[in-house]
Amino acid sequence: MTLNLNERLAADLDASFAALVREHEAAVYTTALRVTGRRHRAEDIAAESFEKAYNALRGYSRERIAALQLRPWLVTITLNAWRNEVRRESRRPSLAPLDPSWDAPDDGMSPEDAVLAAESTRRLARLVAGLPERYRVPLVLRHVVGMSYAEIARALSCPEGTVKAQVSRALQRLHEHLAERPALEAG
Repeated sequence: MTLNLNERLAADLDASFAALVREHEAAVYTTALRVTGRRHRAEDIAAESFEKAYNALRGYSRERIAALQLRPWLVTITLNAWRNEVRRESRRPSLAPLDPSWDAPDDGMSPEDAVLAAESTRRLARLVAGLPERYRVPLVLRHVVGMSYAEIARALSCPEGTVKAQVSRALQRLHEHLAERPALEAG
């Protein structure tokens, strides 16, 4: 009988923690990258998040570990680590532009198409970075990290309907900004 990850963590945290990191590192790092906008900060926050997760799991009972929904739990830790960092830096954080350069380019594109695609990605990243946190975070978790509305609701400790509304409002704002400014005027 093969144990699921939660059961393996509950049985032997030290032996199974690397599997937790492997399974969820993309969601944790992507979340950190999209809320911070900078790779080095995202790497630091992701590492801090896994350290906090490990320390928390050490204090949990086997039953609590077995019942955890790991991805929303880890994303919550990541968002809290980011918020703590922002609070440490200043009382009013400035918005950091998202760095879309980590996405792999499409090798089948012509140079002109690649430039246009890169500019479109940068423009969209600037628009997402300009959204208020209450809209930006749920949007990133849904459309970049790929979490379900239920997972996001658990990660953000709010009702699922609120998450759906926030994502919808974020998309609406993005559509409005895109309609207001044609691509050639973006800058």
